[in-house]
Amino acid sequence: MILYPAIDLRAGVCVRLMHGRFDQVTEYDTDPSARLAAFAGAGAAWVHIVDLDGAEAGGAVQHGLIGELARNGGVRIQSGGGVRAVEDVERLLAAGVTRVVVGSLAVTKPDLVADWLARFGPEALTLAFDVRVGEDGVPTPSLKGWTEAAGLDLWAALDRYPAGSLQHILVTDVGRDGALTGPNLDLLAEVKQRRPDLQLQASGGVSSLEDLVALKAMGADGAIVGRALYEGRFTLEQALQA
Repeated sequence: MILYPAIDLRAGVCVRLMHGRFDQVTEYDTDPSARLAAFAGAGAAWVHIVDLDGAEAGGAVQHGLIGELARNGGVRIQSGGGVRAVEDVERLLAAGVTRVVVGSLAVTKPDLVADWLARFGPEALTLAFDVRVGEDGVPTPSLKGWTEAAGLDLWAALDRYPAGSLQHILVTDVGRDGALTGPNLDLLAEVKQRRPDLQLQASGGVSSLEDLVALKAMGADGAIVGRALYEGRFTLEQALQA
């Protein structure tokens, strides 16, 4: 399982949101390059970087900074936030980002995203599905900075990408994101059961080394780790060893 320590950028500094809410922000680092270097020095092979301003604005805002980090960071970068046009994908890849994360468009414009997958190859894109799990247990993608619900469930959204067309997905339980309440193992296990062809990155709720061990045991291919690292629940070295 690959660990992806996370850097969420807002106005050029590293922050974390609670449940994805922009009115519940905790600022951690004013120098994202130093944080990236620390992750690289601790042994990270990948880092997950999000342009929160871009996600909120619906268009690229900090892709210049992300490109600078990608060129100088010494690790492979997976990055998204504000990716709305093929030019955004081209710009990030050209700047040195290894894999571009596509969020809302993966749900709202699957034909367009399918064209991007065919053009750039499935290794170059990760489709991110941020979901809320209803009282009926059905996961529904959330759109536009997690403020709107999609008109279909996660399973229908994934069905639009047949086996072989897509390789990497990132699934976040919005209700657990930034809350340190543990990952939604049941949801993630169902994703793996329904789509064993996909490489699954788990996001939301990781609070302990035990959470990471449980994610690996249930078959997750990757785990995004954010607040737990920033608040010292464990070190990246400990996480990689676990």
